[in-house]
Amino acid sequence: MAASELASPKILVLGPAWVGDMVLAQSLFKILKSEQPNCIIDVAAPAWTLPLIARMPEVNTGIALPFKHGQFALFERIKFGRSLRHQGYTQAIILTNSFKSAILPFAAKIPQRTSFLGEMRYGLINDTRTLNKEKLPRTIDRFVTLGLKPNEALPINIPKPALSADAKNAFTALQKLGSSIPSSKILGLCPGAEYGEAKRWPAKYYAEVANEALNKGWQVWLFGSDKDMPVTTTINQLTQNQCLDLGGKT
Repeated sequence: MAASELASPKILVLGPAWVGDMVLAQSLFKILKSEQPNCIIDVAAPAWTLPLIARMPEVNTGIALPFKHGQFALFERIKFGRSLRHQGYTQAIILTNSFKSAILPFAAKIPQRTSFLGEMRYGLINDTRTLNKEKLPRTIDRFVTLGLKPNEALPINIPKPALSADAKNAFTALQKLGSSIPSSKILGLCPGAEYGEAKRWPAKYYAEVANEALNKGWQVWLFGSDKDMPVTTTINQLTQNQCLDLGGKT
């Protein structure tokens, strides 16, 4: 290994458990790469997020966490953290505010552990950032600020997430869905929310966005699992069934 590689900062990001938040986390990864071009970024997160992480070229490795969502698992977290000590991480960035999420990087003896204080994580977090909800109103703002120096202002233009695509996989997926290669731009909408309507943008708003795209000559595809079928059906009905409804298929 070259000396330059040995000197490269190696960062472990403790990622979120939700799809939307993980996508937003890519803006942090982009900021880290812009601030430290030679840094190596690994992301520890639930196993089901790894295929998503694999679409982020900024990330070196995705590490599957063996804990169930919401499980405290103190000794398991300590053991897992200790298993990472030989990886040579110079910094950990913890994107969630729970006490348990800060145990692993502490057990891994990562020297710089960056996050908001969260659930009274004194000692576990030694690079504590102030969470000003007025200055940092959005999740993406909070993620990105953890990749900056203390008190450094957010960039005016936060880099947008941009997952890498695989043309071969896309063609295979189209075949499975019985769809042909599109000849126009596509707007994909994912209206589902883990906790139902309380956490979801109203269907009529999705329909307004969809209709605007349709009026511009775009196609609109609606994505969702089985439990999202009612909302994708509603959106499609509000667009006179002009969308490709993939609820229950994606």
